[in-house]
Amino acid sequence: MTQNKPAYLLLEDGTEFAGQSFGAEKEVVGEVVFNTGMTGYQEVLSDPSYCGQMITFTYPLIGNYGINRDDFEALNPHLEALIVKEHCTAPSHWRQALTLDELLKEKNIPGIYGVDTRALTRRLRMFGTMKGMLIIGREPRAEDHTRLGQLILPRDQVARVSTPNPYHCPGSGKRVVVLDFGVKAGILRELTKRQCDIRVVPYDATAEDILRLKPDGVLLSNGPGDPQDVRQAPHTIKALLGQVPIFGICLGHQLLALACGATTEKMVFGHRGSNHPVQHAESKQTFISAQNHGYTVAAESLAGTGLKVTFINVNDRTVEGLAHDSLPAFSVQFHPEASPGPYDTRYLFDQFMEMMEAFKVSKNSKKGAISYAT
Repeated sequence: MTQNKPAYLLLEDGTEFAGQSFGAEKEVVGEVVFNTGMTGYQEVLSDPSYCGQMITFTYPLIGNYGINRDDFEALNPHLEALIVKEHCTAPSHWRQALTLDELLKEKNIPGIYGVDTRALTRRLRMFGTMKGMLIIGREPRAEDHTRLGQLILPRDQVARVSTPNPYHCPGSGKRVVVLDFGVKAGILRELTKRQCDIRVVPYDATAEDILRLKPDGVLLSNGPGDPQDVRQAPHTIKALLGQVPIFGICLGHQLLALACGATTEKMVFGHRGSNHPVQHAESKQTFISAQNHGYTVAAESLAGTGLKVTFINVNDRTVEGLAHDSLPAFSVQFHPEASPGPYDTRYLFDQFMEMMEAFKVSKNSKKGAISYAT
């Protein structure tokens, strides 16, 4: 393997990890997190929910099947840096178009390899995610640690990844407005498979903007950062509740909870990977899910909100799904469009379709309320 410039990862607690650089040669700062997936690194790299973060892969070899044209979740990755034990310089796959190193150079994203990612992950699990700085081509100095400790990371991630302008993905079926907090291509793909007529709108679209499009349903997308930083969204969602069926995914799930009066809280190290078990609260059936979030809905805050828990994380018992007991609205913390199971929870998109149809029938017949909790 070609030896590149020396590189160092600094953590805000003073820990340093040495390695070699690959990808773009530039110094960056960001939140250091870890992902436990054994495959799917291209989808992870291009997931807008990683905006502002430095991703550590716990799997030791990354890049072995290269980068292809089909598996991007967004046109441009928004992560700050990539941290790996080893990156493959000679990948082999029939769909391969680029190496991992070539992609990072093309997108101006730095990487560091040769890091003891096991030790780094154990530290993050013990002390939580923390700020980090990637230094390339020189040794760290005392002032680097001082600057990192004083640095306040940006909190405008959603504004950076959301579409600036509405756009249309034509279809002949239900009209779904996607409120874009950093939507993944996989979510749009699942709606397209169901012939939905999709209108994607910016994160700060108002309820009036959305209802003017006469949607059959609204999907609240995934996205990066702290849900409490997206201040307008809960007010918009609250105004939509009862007016149109709502399906929230990941950040959209947290924002639905805020709109109903619940609260969210930061996790120690979050859930990031494609191997997280979640259990359906009623049937007790367990599914393998893909996840990417550092915040969770506080279970004790759900009393009086009209929301009931539909899924629970098997590992730490955090809330993984919610449904309103009288309004057409539900959400999940995990990603049902991803393929960890491989298709365990894609039925949730069908459930959304059924909810839209039931709401339409109820509205047209002017019957009484329907129970939408699932």
